[in-house]
Amino acid sequence: MELLKRIKDKNVSVAVIGMGYVGLPLMLRMAESGFKVTGIDLDINKVNAINSGNSYIEYITHEQIKYLVDSCRLSAQSNDDSLEKFDVLIICVPTPIDINKEPDLKYINSAVEMVAGHLRNGQIIILESTTFPGTTGEIVLPVLSRTGMRVGKDFFLGFSPERVDPGNKRYGIKNTPKIVSGVTEDCTDLIYTFYSQFIDNVYRVSCTKTAEMVKILENTFRSVNIALVNQLSLLCHKMEIDIWEVIEAASTKPFGFMPFYPGPGVGGHCIPVDPLYLSWKAKEYDFLLSLVEIADNINSNMPYVVIDRIEDILNNVNKPLSYSKIMLLGVSYKQDIGDTRESPALKIIKLLQQKNCQVIYHDPYIGEVDIDNHKYFSQQLSGQLLSSCDCTVLLTPHSNYDYEWIVKNSNIFFDTRNATNQLKKYKSKIIKL
Repeated sequence: MELLKRIKDKNVSVAVIGMGYVGLPLMLRMAESGFKVTGIDLDINKVNAINSGNSYIEYITHEQIKYLVDSCRLSAQSNDDSLEKFDVLIICVPTPIDINKEPDLKYINSAVEMVAGHLRNGQIIILESTTFPGTTGEIVLPVLSRTGMRVGKDFFLGFSPERVDPGNKRYGIKNTPKIVSGVTEDCTDLIYTFYSQFIDNVYRVSCTKTAEMVKILENTFRSVNIALVNQLSLLCHKMEIDIWEVIEAASTKPFGFMPFYPGPGVGGHCIPVDPLYLSWKAKEYDFLLSLVEIADNINSNMPYVVIDRIEDILNNVNKPLSYSKIMLLGVSYKQDIGDTRESPALKIIKLLQQKNCQVIYHDPYIGEVDIDNHKYFSQQLSGQLLSSCDCTVLLTPHSNYDYEWIVKNSNIFFDTRNATNQLKKYKSKIIKL
């Protein structure tokens, strides 16, 4: 009861382990609502940026951070010193896949061991990192229980899946409904009360396994449907049907249809990764999630499709792909953000590199990328540069691109995102996925 009261009074200190695209927005929202929040990250550059009042995520302003730092509600550190002083510990570390597309839990394991080393009575531990169903109960709980403390009595453990959509101007932490769960009923009550202090709509589920499955379902749903339209786009190309027109027309149906769109592949920390966590876990139950694996194969193959299409486009004008000069527009995985995690553009650069192409790129959010120890730097767009390229390929449809000017100055424009749909007068120059 005392802890509940302190939460409602916002008289608890909070630590967020991992200050990336999930952790930092969460920190800001909690600090803005009145909590005192400390971020913990091994990246000293991120720690120094926060403590200096600077942002390293493009859609978060320096002013937002500086105000909270100056108000003594936001700080950062790179070590686990005095971790026991915090009342609430939230783990927001990455959960990647390894080279064999299997879960890599090293960041979760490291964070949990760190927490266990400082665990004290009355602390609330919440995992937000996306992972397979069973992680909280089967991996996190045993490590914390080794301390001799009892869950639901001495410490409180739960899972609440992150739902951050980087760059989304409509939905942020505050107005995106939050799923919460706890290992015990008391754990759930405390975690529900905590998130209710700074999020509009908090929704309880019965157990941590359910909450973990909720997040996986959300992203598997997207992966499978994107794979469907990616495969249909290949069929439509062969049948000389415009897949974009098909989707637009189907979207006029007010029920029973939700539009998804094809593209050069899928990227980010969710769609290419999360469904594979579930597929891996399902095998423990002698269950094959074939639909998930087929979807991953289709989506993973799209960069190869893009290369084949570029080669066909150049062949039609009697130019070999090898030694051609290719301009790529956009290397971030998503429009208007500076994040290249799992971006299909990186794979496309590598494949073009293997074809002995001269590859250049422009991205207003990504200054440089490293592909197999070869650094590429974003080039300043000019009419002369575009006209010197054999083909310009749009991979990420950033909203600040002047598409008409770019198409006008390009020899051939390969649009994998349908961003040039309205440029009818340049139809002879534009080829769509």
